[in-house]
Amino acid sequence: MEIREVNDTETRLSFDGREIIILGTAHISEHSVDEVTQAIIREKPDNVCVEIDEARYKTLTEGRSWEDMNITRMLKEKKGFLLISNLVLSSFQKRMGVDVGVSPGEEMIAAIKCSQDNAVPFVLADRNVQVTLRRAWAKSGITGKAKLLASLIGSIFAKEELSSDDIEKLKERTALSVMMNELAEYLPTVKEVLIDERDQYLASNVFDAKGKKVIVVVGAGHVPGMIKQIRSMHEQKAKVDRNKLDQIPKPTLLRRLTHLIVPALLIGAVVWASLSGGSEKIKTITLSWFIYNGIFSALGTAIAGGHPFSILTAYLLAPITSAGIPVSSGVFAGIIESMVRKPKVGDLNTLSDDILTVKGVYRNRVTRTLLVFFLGTIGSAIGTWVALADITGRLI
Repeated sequence: MEIREVNDTETRLSFDGREIIILGTAHISEHSVDEVTQAIIREKPDNVCVEIDEARYKTLTEGRSWEDMNITRMLKEKKGFLLISNLVLSSFQKRMGVDVGVSPGEEMIAAIKCSQDNAVPFVLADRNVQVTLRRAWAKSGITGKAKLLASLIGSIFAKEELSSDDIEKLKERTALSVMMNELAEYLPTVKEVLIDERDQYLASNVFDAKGKKVIVVVGAGHVPGMIKQIRSMHEQKAKVDRNKLDQIPKPTLLRRLTHLIVPALLIGAVVWASLSGGSEKIKTITLSWFIYNGIFSALGTAIAGGHPFSILTAYLLAPITSAGIPVSSGVFAGIIESMVRKPKVGDLNTLSDDILTVKGVYRNRVTRTLLVFFLGTIGSAIGTWVALADITGRLI
């Protein structure tokens, strides 16, 4: 296989009479939009592969109004954190796009449109974004989940603006290498799912694409990994199992057992209290459990701007759900919030703009419901460990 780097954004692979031209873009770069269009017109490829999945393609071309989103159902199906991740990622990309006057993914849409205008077939080569997020969440441990949520939520409050020059620098190989190394060090599992697995997925679709000349339009961060994967598939005949990469990992036995830790500690505390202090101590630790769990979950819900009914729900159910029920009080509080303050059409239509500001997040009934769910859940978790620490102190 011959590999030729034309410049920082274009790499040509030649093997078996085929030529694959990989264009590494920045997803909010105006220059990338022009670059991919000119390349398709100039090269006249047999096929064009783009780093986008079918769901996101529909979102970008048809405009997602969110009318089909049933937030109550999503909370019941335990998809609250997944929805938050989607919204925050959308917020982060859209904010950067606004800074430079380009919509995120515009170069992908430009590549598809140019392909259609010139009667060139195109391939939506990326993995479904929902699968990617669910795999990242499922494969992350407690620490990884905490870091991921902190990074996502922190991006809402980020005020850094990017210039067009800053965006173009994101396509440089040296800058990308530093960024990938930092991500791998901070969130190795997330980097594996978001970058490495998708490198395999994208490369596999590109390798299988029909035609002697194929243009590939992907984010610059994927280029090195894709080249490595394509070379491996060519030289070692090592196929990528895309079906395996589409599966959501099941929780390990150890992870499933972690749900039993708190109930086991509570049972142990009750047994110890009955042996050492009788009914009075049992009443004391029970009161501690209910007070701390209820107060912290209710406080989180209140900070989220929840309705009084949502706050009351969090307070009453946190001690019960924290005792071993695999559904947090935040879920119930969020469901009540969505019922009492049912999102309106206006909330759904302005969602993509409201997630750009803290004020908008609190104003919009969809994002406020998610905030109630999130902070109610976090509050309950804090209350659980505060209560256990208090109970331990009373028993020693």
